[in-house]
Amino acid sequence: MIQIYNPLSNIWLSAFVASLPIFVFLTSLLVLKLKGIFAAFLTVLVSSIIALTVYKMPFIMVLMSFVQGFLTALWPIGWIIIAAIFLYKLSIKSGYFEILKKSIVAITPDYRIQVVLITYCFGSFLEGAIGFGGPVAITTALIVGIGIKPISAAGLALIANIASGGFGAVGITITSLAASSGIDSGILAAMTSRMIPPTTILIPFLLVFIMDGFNGIKDTFLVTSVIGITYFLGQFFASNFLGAELPSIISAFVSIICTTLFLKIYKIKNIKTIDKEETKEEIKLNFKDVFKAWMPFLLLILFIIIWLSPYFKNFFNFTTIKFSLPFIHNNIIQVTPIVLKDTPIPTIYSWDIITTTGTAIFTAAIISVFMLKIKTKIAIKTFTETLKETFIPVITIAFIVAYAMIAKNSAQAATIGLSLAQTGNAFTFFSPVIGWLGVFLTGSVTSSNLLFGTLQQVTATQLGITDVVFLGANTVGGTIGKSISPQSVAVACAAVGIVGKESEVFKYTLKISIALIILVSIISWLTVNVFSFIIPPLVGN
Repeated sequence: MIQIYNPLSNIWLSAFVASLPIFVFLTSLLVLKLKGIFAAFLTVLVSSIIALTVYKMPFIMVLMSFVQGFLTALWPIGWIIIAAIFLYKLSIKSGYFEILKKSIVAITPDYRIQVVLITYCFGSFLEGAIGFGGPVAITTALIVGIGIKPISAAGLALIANIASGGFGAVGITITSLAASSGIDSGILAAMTSRMIPPTTILIPFLLVFIMDGFNGIKDTFLVTSVIGITYFLGQFFASNFLGAELPSIISAFVSIICTTLFLKIYKIKNIKTIDKEETKEEIKLNFKDVFKAWMPFLLLILFIIIWLSPYFKNFFNFTTIKFSLPFIHNNIIQVTPIVLKDTPIPTIYSWDIITTTGTAIFTAAIISVFMLKIKTKIAIKTFTETLKETFIPVITIAFIVAYAMIAKNSAQAATIGLSLAQTGNAFTFFSPVIGWLGVFLTGSVTSSNLLFGTLQQVTATQLGITDVVFLGANTVGGTIGKSISPQSVAVACAAVGIVGKESEVFKYTLKISIALIILVSIISWLTVNVFSFIIPPLVGN
């Protein structure tokens, strides 16, 4: 099947029809107040009908695209969610989570800064290490544990995740784009880091504002500034001098260390806490208990580092089962202007039983059972509870990813992108919006970059603009799209047991996401028309 990008012979009409599944999803959530699983199912249904009738995609290809998305959602995404929530629940069952909470309070008793440190800093480390929904699931659960209401926790974690999403999963967002675009990953990382600073620095202030308004910003201004600025400096240094793999991890460590040291010499005058009783007496903790409380998450970090090692992956490569999906593997052909030459889309499913990040998290959980002396019976019961609690959320995510695959394979997503590319010179403003929509559609910055990277390059060439700018804009716009991605929202809701409340979380993040994408779009325009000196030279392009 050769993809058709303008099936109705009018790109705007074609884009309108291709966008109908998105309208159905938004209407189902925000107007009809349907649960996420029903909204996702209706979205898949409408997208499938459009693929069959408008894009003339054979039924078997629509079906296999659905299967492709469903399988991808179950593994690795679903497995990461299950393992992350299992680890968190074990920490609670052991009783050590209370000590972990107190150790965070020991850095600062102010709940606003605690939330920023967990979601923005610790979440950035997790994003840089594992990505794929794990950071949102873990940090949402953690801040619920310190007293934040579940819907607020989900919204805060999603917004905080914006800062680090551009360099997620050890830079796969950038390195995959480099492979498909032919531009060095270091140059793409540098460009991304030069467009994202206003957003990166702004996020901690947004988090505080959401929790406590302007008074909160006034109370915590210096501390929040230290968190945001040191994070940006770490991210900028790593992305410009070390490459795409480590910015989110390094920036997290730099920010946490600098903030902890700063709080040794500076005290917030108007401290606000959630649990008033907890702060009446000085918190006394011994190192052994604190170490054991953090043990599950230290093991998580350790095993992620091991799992990311090429030696580990190569050694266990034999455990990965790969198979091509019949009827669609290399049978769907992308054509210009989405790609420079006719390109078949490979659809090979990999069941990486051992080497997937979810197994690293699960291994950390199993060892935590023994380290924290949790009874085997309790551990098994906890895992069973986790499976029951995550069943509906994982199926919801499966429907969402299935829609993403149908939209990609049928060319619905490409049609939406191409319509925006018709805006001519105004595209310098709209370029990040494509990345934003791409992540809304696919749930992944990586997928958005792969889907629209070539379109961004082709449009840049037509306008006589250096393509690295639009590729960077696509990535930065994509990171903002993560806060409203149905897949990410479903993950956050699943982590804290508020399945069915996706519409409330979505409304929580939508306004901020729109405001930030407008900001980034302005930055994109300024980069091309005013601050072109920040564009890195295209060595070897």
